Amino acid sequence: MRSFPGSADRRHGRGLYAVLRLLLLLAMPALSGCEFGYLARAAYEESRILWNRQPIDQMLARGDLPPATRAKLETVLKVRVFARDQLGETVGGAYGTVSQVDKRAIVWVVMATPPTRLTPVTWWFPIVGNVPYRGYFERGDALAEAKRLKTDGYDTLVRPAVAFSTLGFFDDPLLSNLLALNRIELAGVIIHELFHRTFFLASDAMFDESAATWVGGRGAQEFFAYTEGVGSADAVAARAVADSDQTFARFLLQAEARLLRLYQSGLPKDEILKQRVAIFASIQADYAKLAPSLSGLERFDLDKEPLNNAVLSNYLIYFHNLWDFDELRRMNHGDMRATIEKIIRLASSEPDDPFNPIWWATHRNGSPAASTPSH
Repeated sequence: MRSFPGSADRRHGRGLYAVLRLLLLLAMPALSGCEFGYLARAAYEESRILWNRQPIDQMLARGDLPPATRAKLETVLKVRVFARDQLGETVGGAYGTVSQVDKRAIVWVVMATPPTRLTPVTWWFPIVGNVPYRGYFERGDALAEAKRLKTDGYDTLVRPAVAFSTLGFFDDPLLSNLLALNRIELAGVIIHELFHRTFFLASDAMFDESAATWVGGRGAQEFFAYTEGVGSADAVAARAVADSDQTFARFLLQAEARLLRLYQSGLPKDEILKQRVAIFASIQADYAKLAPSLSGLERFDLDKEPLNNAVLSNYLIYFHNLWDFDELRRMNHGDMRATIEKIIRLASSEPDDPFNPIWWATHRNGSPAASTPSH
């Protein structure tokens, strides 16, 4: 059953189109014709999603709503309240509505990395600055861009993205494809995306995504402990997911170090490319051994997918220095709200290198986590 917006929503919709047109006009001097067309398509797709929002309360009033869907929608509303009141995240009207989408992936993300470096290619966009990925609304378009980049000599990755944040510019709806997630994953995604709405550093995807990964994981753990009890099955499962994020982050750090030693060795490029094949195989073999002990990482196929620098860089962006965030939480006696505030305050003090003040804050008296900053 599909509902249509009333007159007030239609007025908001017209205002939305005006805002999007303004963003496009502001971007025109900096964008080529091709890039402007890309941004125009993105604005169109976003406006379509926002136009089709339906209040979750209205959906819950339906008598024919499947019980599993009802439980997840009720969870979303509870997560919103918890994120606002207990975590201090900026919620506003976000995730109080649902938009129906007909694809599991909303966009297909393309990443590219030089074959002898772990530094991704970046693209510049208005507001967000330089980002190490480019999204496409059709898989074929993403594959074509990846093919072009591969022809130019880059390692590439094409992956689906099922959620996004407009960083507080609009009241993001819950995308219907997210209802395929279990309640623990769903809570983590909502809290993750709300962190982007709360705090965002332009041109620093690694900090933005890693901080959001940590906040989403530990935030979901706290949500279920708060609403169902620390010893509840959901709270225990959510804690296992957040702990596994830490384990995976350390695994990636070790994998990164192995490759960097090779890439910085001064060997000829052909020799580097030859030797990295064995390192990639070893990384995959090690991950295959680790994977059964991890929770909530079933979405990762690091031991099965073809491995290259772009694939690893993608993971590194989302799992960088998570243990420092955990240490901040310990220093704040487990208080998530205070920890999030501290993360934002420290990152804001050094926006050009936000991991640095966090490292110094957590290593002031020495720590077994690491001996030197990693950024």
